[in-house]
Amino acid sequence: MSVTIRPYRKGGWESDIRVVTPDGARKLRERKRVPVSSRSAAVRWAEGRERILFKRLMDPPQSQTVRKEVPTLEAFAPRFLDGHARANRQKPSGIAAKEMIIRVHLVPALGTRRLDTIKSEDVQRLKCGLAKKASKTVNNILTVLNVLLKKAVEWEAIERMPCTIKLLPVPKASTSFYDFDDYERLVTAARSTDPRAYLLVLLGGEAGLRLGEMVALEWSDIDLVKRQLCVERSSWKGQVAAPKGGRLRYVPLTVRLATALRDHRHLRGPRVLYQDDGRPLTEKTVQTLVLRAARRASLKNNGPHILRHTFCSHLAMRGAPVRAIQELAGHKDLSTSQRYMHLSPAAIESAIRLLDRPESENFRGDMLATPDRETGKSNA
Repeated sequence: MSVTIRPYRKGGWESDIRVVTPDGARKLRERKRVPVSSRSAAVRWAEGRERILFKRLMDPPQSQTVRKEVPTLEAFAPRFLDGHARANRQKPSGIAAKEMIIRVHLVPALGTRRLDTIKSEDVQRLKCGLAKKASKTVNNILTVLNVLLKKAVEWEAIERMPCTIKLLPVPKASTSFYDFDDYERLVTAARSTDPRAYLLVLLGGEAGLRLGEMVALEWSDIDLVKRQLCVERSSWKGQVAAPKGGRLRYVPLTVRLATALRDHRHLRGPRVLYQDDGRPLTEKTVQTLVLRAARRASLKNNGPHILRHTFCSHLAMRGAPVRAIQELAGHKDLSTSQRYMHLSPAAIESAIRLLDRPESENFRGDMLATPDRETGKSNA
């Protein structure tokens, strides 16, 4: 260790201090202008500074030596699934979808990367690798990545969001449904195929139930006196959870559906629909029964979900308000229900009738009679 005092070029004194650890492994040097005027005072100041530097060299601050380790995407994924998806009790199908996206798409592309090193260009490369996938599928994958990184920031695994994730535009596709005549043909074919197929077609086409909601429907959900059913559960691969959107809904029964339920009443168990061997109906069995009925009716089969689209489309075509369609179908977002409103003759008719109004009504507002300030008479 050494302390040197020399004149500073702009006046005063400069100290040159060198310190080294006893084993010679670490060294530190500092040169700076001394904040005192006399040489003796400068020496005393520099010697005190030397002791401070030596102590700092022997005992460095812990914050400078310990650095937080950032996990890779593959290492963080189980923590994300447990701490976010399962902890928030998301639907089993939703958890399974996230697991698949992470395993099939995110880990192969970004699994070995530390979370804080995933940049916007890496996201764009991921999009390029998914070029053959539909836009909605790509957006589902990007959404999982986005939520995973935001949880990493929230849980202090990384300091900030390392990249920008922009979703692809998704064009609104047209919704397929059976018109009134085709639907009646399907109902007739289902009735002659299997009593369960008949009930499934009515549950989808006249109550708007989703596939999992049909499978999970229980007799306790049905009030034949009030002609009403309650949708409060859904089944996915044998796991029963809340319906999509997380809230129950009540649907009045048509006369035909109420009669079909009354005729189908049994004592096999709590579920409304069972297989021949006594086990509850599965999603695959529902698809098979509806497919047979569609074939017998010589109709194109688009899966049981077309029955739900038919339910919403027929309501709109018969003038049901969009809010009623939203409540009956259990749509979380009103925009989902509005996809069917172009079929509504009431909405179209009321719009066209605006053109029949007299010109004076089209371009003038309602006139309010007000008294003249001088005469007190009305100026209307």
